[in-house]
Amino acid sequence: MKPKSWYLIVGLVLASALFADTAPAQVFPSKPIRWIVPFPAGGAGDFVVRTLSGPMTKSLGQNLIADFRAGGSTIIGTELVARAPADGYTLLFVSNPFTTNPAVRPKLPYDTLRDFTGVARIITSPFVFAVHPSIPAKSLKELLSLARARAGELTYGTGAMGGSQHLATELLSQLAKVSLNHVPYQGVAPMMVAAVGGHVSIAVTNVPDAVPYFATGRLRPIAVTSASRSSALKDVPTVAEFGFPGYDFQLWHGAVMLRAAPREAVNRLSAEITRALEQAEVKDSLGKLGFVPAPLNAEQFDAFIRAEVQQNEKVARQANIRIE
Repeated sequence: MKPKSWYLIVGLVLASALFADTAPAQVFPSKPIRWIVPFPAGGAGDFVVRTLSGPMTKSLGQNLIADFRAGGSTIIGTELVARAPADGYTLLFVSNPFTTNPAVRPKLPYDTLRDFTGVARIITSPFVFAVHPSIPAKSLKELLSLARARAGELTYGTGAMGGSQHLATELLSQLAKVSLNHVPYQGVAPMMVAAVGGHVSIAVTNVPDAVPYFATGRLRPIAVTSASRSSALKDVPTVAEFGFPGYDFQLWHGAVMLRAAPREAVNRLSAEITRALEQAEVKDSLGKLGFVPAPLNAEQFDAFIRAEVQQNEKVARQANIRIE
């Protein structure tokens, strides 16, 4: 006959197994979520993340902690997330560089499409083509005609080499078959100073950055890059309206996480971002910076990212844009 202690041990083991089978699963999220922002604090990314974090914290029951890791054209922050645990508790705030970098930088320390999955798109905002008053063009049609007549003479300024404004202009150049000389600056602010001073013929920038100069007549808007007109520039036609159907190249912000993260986490955060964007105070706050809520769910945003990378790679290849 076996000793009583042996039966006691067996009983405890069976009880533990039964408890493990019937214990409720831990509901996501059970701890704070870190939101890596690969841009400087105080910028547009900071504003968007903080605007969403308030209502999302309430609905999730956990804090969203913004962690700013700027540098390297967002590569530093993105690589940090690529190396983080795939547990669903690390979000990456993304914008256009997320899909332009793989198109122009062949040696990234991560694979954008393999390593990451879309969570949600948040906002969009068009770019605008604007000219100095000394340029005798009142429309995009006139500007392109001038570019053909003065082949290779007109310059355009952007805030970075290989950025979205650069690729947006190269796409237009390819479609219109014109030659424009790119002048990249270290950021939007110095580029706008150069444009207002007449040092470049054309400024390609975000609508909110340009509107103050339009109001004073120091720059003239020519066309916006979105598929439909901007609410902030209702009288300015789109590029598509000038005979380039399907042209749509915008600033956008969104969130991604590691592709290996639990699907429960991806879907929950996707739903919470979309829910936050439906709130009137969130819409009002974003609208003050010219941002339009443009939510896409996880699957839709993932498809959007892939399409953006494909388009950017095609434009960069044809324009021979490459940053080592």
